[in-house]
Formats: sequence, structure tokens, C-alpha cells
Amino acid sequence: MDVLSLCGIALAFAAVLFGQYLEGGQLVTLFNGPALLIVLGGTLGATMLQSPFGVFSRALRIAVWVVNPPRQSLDGALEDLINWCRIARREGLLGLEAVVDSVQHNFARKALQMLIDGNDPEVIRETLHLDSVTREQRDVQAAKVFDSMGGYAPTLGILGAVIGLIQVMNHLTDPALLGRGIGVAFVATVYGVAFANLVFLPIGAKLRAVTRSETRLEEMITIGITAIADGENPRVIESRLQGLLA
Repeated sequence: MDVLSLCGIALAFAAVLFGQYLEGGQLVTLFNGPALLIVLGGTLGATMLQSPFGVFSRALRIAVWVVNPPRQSLDGALEDLINWCRIARREGLLGLEAVVDSVQHNFARKALQMLIDGNDPEVIRETLHLDSVTREQRDVQAAKVFDSMGGYAPTLGILGAVIGLIQVMNHLTDPALLGRGIGVAFVATVYGVAFANLVFLPIGAKLRAVTRSETRLEEMITIGITAIADGENPRVIESRLQGLLA
């Protein structure tokens, strides 16, 4: 669980609501169903229109990484790689068959299985590199879905405000309804700007950061597995991989 993300979300919305309270406004004025429908519904629809189905569905699946990112750590991967290297030197590559089924990370399990099958180190390197690049491109595209939502939301907020002002024009003869109507109309703008800058754009940036972390992890696994295939000493492998931990 990423506590920092949860605290950030809570702090962002608390700051907006508390600022509204300090300004003397009523919090209830920031809650408007039609404005919320226009902003979120319009943003979602525009994003669905521009995104291929696979990219959009992937974005929805990995959104959970904001608060619950993949648990595999670089330190843990380094420890596993050194352990596998020692097993391979002591028992041979077939000795790794006892541990391959217990590996949780799909990329690491595939890499270890390729090693056990006796593939050439260059074949292992090229295969794993291709898998890593493909996965990274797919996840970066998914993260950009939220960037797009961050771009559409403010525009939809303005659209909601204009729609609200059109309704206000129907009450020009009633000053009381006129003032209240203008306030409600601009709530849509608040929604658009707030959701873009407090939700959608930060989510996109966080998903790209997690994606970069996964790429570093896969790079470490690729280097470690190919080094084991080349028969390198565990201490040499550890020294080489330490640089990725910085």
C-alpha cells in the first residue's frame, strides 16, 4: 500500500475544501450533480473515443498501482539473482528447477525458465529485452490515458459553466436566482480544473514512475540471468547489479 499517494489525495481535496471554508463559503456549494456529470461523463467519453480498447482497459487495470504498486523490490530481486547464481554454480542449471515454480514475478519466472532450458545468453538477453520494451510501451500508453483525461477535464468544466450560464439567462429578471445560478455554473469549472490537476494528471505521472521502476527491475533480472548463463562469479554479478540500486 502506497501511503504517500493516499495522503496526497486526502491532502489535496482537504486543502480545497478547507480553503473554501476559510473564504466564508459553504461547502455544500461545491457539490453539484449535473456539473459533476458533465465533467466526468464528458471526460470519460472523450477519452474512450480517442483510446483503443486495449489501451483503455489496460489503463483501468493498472490504475490500482497508484495506491498498490507491484511489490517486487530491486533489493529482493538482487538477493534472488545471487541465490540462483550460487545454486547454478553448485548444482548446475537443472538445480534451479526446484525454485522456478515459487517465483511470483512473471518476467523473472520466464527468465529463469529460459536459463534452465539452456538457451544461449544472447537469445535470453534479446528475448527478455523485447518483452521488457513491449511491456513498458504498453504501460506508458496506458498512463497517457490519464494525461488525456487531465487535458479534457478543464475544457469540459468550461462547457459545463457555459451550459449553466445559459440556464442563468432564463432568470435575468430574478436577481436572487441569478446570483445563485452563476455560482452553481462555475462549479463545473472548479470540477474540471480540480479533477485534472488533483487526480488525472498526478495518476498519469505516478503510473509512469511505477512503469520506470518495473523497467529497472526487468533490466536487473535480464543482466543477472544472462550473467548466470555466462557462468560469471556471484560476487561479480552482485557488484555489477549494485549500480541499479542507486
